Amino acid sequence: MEPLNVCLINDSFPPTIDGVANAVVNYGKVITAGHGHATVVTPYYPQADDSAFPFPVVRYPSVDLTKLVGYRAGMPFDYDVLRQLETAGFDVIHSHCPITSTLLARALRERIHAPVVFTYHTKFDIDIANAVRGKLLREGAARILAQNIAGCDEVWVVSHGAGENLRKLGYEGAYRVMPNGVDLPRGRVPDELIERATEGFDLPAGVPVFLFVGRMMWYKGIRIILDALKQLQDSGADFRMVFVGGGGDKDEIVACSHNLGLDGKVLFSPPIRDRDLIRAWYCRADLFLFPSTFDTNGLVVREAAACGLASVLVAGSCAAEDVTDGVSGFLIEENADSMAAMLRRLLAAPQAMAQVGEGAQRDIYVSWEEAVSRAYARYGDVIENYKSGAYPVHDTLTDDLFRGMAGVMGVIDRSRQLQQSALEQMYAEAQSKYDEFMSRMGQDRFM
Repeated sequence: MEPLNVCLINDSFPPTIDGVANAVVNYGKVITAGHGHATVVTPYYPQADDSAFPFPVVRYPSVDLTKLVGYRAGMPFDYDVLRQLETAGFDVIHSHCPITSTLLARALRERIHAPVVFTYHTKFDIDIANAVRGKLLREGAARILAQNIAGCDEVWVVSHGAGENLRKLGYEGAYRVMPNGVDLPRGRVPDELIERATEGFDLPAGVPVFLFVGRMMWYKGIRIILDALKQLQDSGADFRMVFVGGGGDKDEIVACSHNLGLDGKVLFSPPIRDRDLIRAWYCRADLFLFPSTFDTNGLVVREAAACGLASVLVAGSCAAEDVTDGVSGFLIEENADSMAAMLRRLLAAPQAMAQVGEGAQRDIYVSWEEAVSRAYARYGDVIENYKSGAYPVHDTLTDDLFRGMAGVMGVIDRSRQLQQSALEQMYAEAQSKYDEFMSRMGQDRFM
């Protein structure tokens, strides 16, 4: 297969840090390093520095909606950006967000006639519930989202649970499970790096350390963690719990921890962008706590597994897919009592945490190289299917809108070309008259 030119589009990208942004970064890195060419297209962020990435990043205009949804929202129909993208020669367009990113992807498809792949990473029904008030409005928003996704040529989900959630939104089409990977290698980091990462934190030797890494949002199951730790403390157990990350609920979470009397045992770190330092935290901890039923893939669980760190997960959650209880992870019910009981049992059997950590590293670890290589191979099939007409025809009102937009852009292009041609003719005529004038001036001087 000839090297492919891949357009990756997502609403979140560094300096925003979340699982989907991390996925897009790694898609770009792996494709660029060993397969073909990748370009990331993402909304503009103030002070964003894209110079360190080994692939080009195209930023398009955005508005600040961080207080509402946690991100800046892109304005996908910017003419100049679409014009820039359509000259890039993309073979396939891969959107990782079902809102503005997919609108942009579909608009671009009408201009360059390349297939659109969409990956469903996140349970958007929860995001809609948090952002939209009123049942009818939420149902309408979900319906629009599902229609936007259905407008893509092939739909991927990161887990079986993500696929089930996509169905709840109203999506009725086919999808393919394409799991994400992690960018951390198997194994531990040097002790010196662990000491540097944890400097300033009260982590006494011999005291078990629990860890959470991710966005500090209540829907990540953080209330379960705090209430379980309160029970643990009341029973006289000694431990440390470290939360690494930022997010819209962090201030409330810190206040809740304080109100529960967990000061000194529960510690907070801001987001860490250095991947080696994140690795060091995974290596320092004894157990990873992730009782989230929101996440569709739980990349942090696989990151922990890379470092031999076992996780406590809610049975039946997407993060617990492929995890065997007591072999590659520990499964609990979705409540604080179940979490507290599990922690008490494991504090009495520390060797079990280490053994299951080894099992997690062996059984559930997937590298980004493996995950993206699988996706890249599928791109070839997607392109062939698109060219052969194997995908359903898109004939909704929004598809008509995008085709109309493509036509309008074509008219604008032709108009600009005519204007440019007219300007060039005017310039040539003016230059000719100027040259004639200067020639006459010279002749008059010598007469």
